[in-house]
Amino acid sequence: MSKSLHVSSNPHIRDRVTTRGIMLNVILALLPATAFGVYQFGLRALLVILVTVAASVLSEAVYLKLMHKEMSGDGSAIVTGLLLALNLPVGIPYWMAAIGAFFAIIVVKQLFGGLGQNFMNPALGARCFMLISFTQPMTAFVCDGVAGATPLAVIKNGGEFPLTKMFLGNCGGTIGETCALALIIGGVYLIITKLIDWRIPVVYIASFAVFMLLFAGRGFDTYYLAQEICGGGLLLGAFFMATDYVTSPITHKGRIIFGIFLGIMTGCIRLFSESAEGVSYAIIIGNILVPLIDKISMPTGFGIPKKPLFGRKEGNTDGSK
Repeated sequence: MSKSLHVSSNPHIRDRVTTRGIMLNVILALLPATAFGVYQFGLRALLVILVTVAASVLSEAVYLKLMHKEMSGDGSAIVTGLLLALNLPVGIPYWMAAIGAFFAIIVVKQLFGGLGQNFMNPALGARCFMLISFTQPMTAFVCDGVAGATPLAVIKNGGEFPLTKMFLGNCGGTIGETCALALIIGGVYLIITKLIDWRIPVVYIASFAVFMLLFAGRGFDTYYLAQEICGGGLLLGAFFMATDYVTSPITHKGRIIFGIFLGIMTGCIRLFSESAEGVSYAIIIGNILVPLIDKISMPTGFGIPKKPLFGRKEGNTDGSK
């Protein structure tokens, strides 16, 4: 034989897509929302972004050095820092932003084994941690230099807020959530390039819309529905965080179940709690349920009987073995 045979373990078919390439494309998709956030909130927004990204990269570098591991250079720490910054109000103290980045990288990501092993989205885990630890600074929002409530909070309290301002971003909120148009552009880019599965964001938003139409008590009010979709972190969460490869289901059926759960959970929190938001907590709870969703949605091999969900042993009902 002129050619030698090489024996290797599966998988035998490999894709040219790399983790670094995926992270670079996610950063590109986030650029419209990031650029608008800096335009809307000024230089301080850029500084918050730089602090969280730098703290994320530095935290990962120090941890890997202490654990005698090699630096991956895959860019995941940059994406985590950027996503965290876009989920923070512009007035957050820099040291709090740095603590949030440290928590995301060390506690949520590295202590569970690093990239691919974390059970929840690191940026959202850090945001929820910061909401509990620094409630007042995390809920202080400004628009045009004036402190005020977010559009969702105004609507929840019976007020009115122009949909056009919510769509174009002329409103208060976190750095990256105000401009629905910028988020849609980034989300469409991810779907077109097939970096994310369309099922999760589309089913998430659609199930949320159906839930709000049924239980919001406003009938078929499409204007109100559009406000709920464009306001808050729904689009940011649906396109950029619910679709995280590590913390989302791996099957098509599971992703549909996941999206429906997120839509219902977000609607429940917005309608029946004191909070006008709910996206972060909905996705975190959904992340915890992903192993169960994968278990019930995983197809069985040909000729292999499907096992009961909770491991109940099948047998004859007459007691015979």
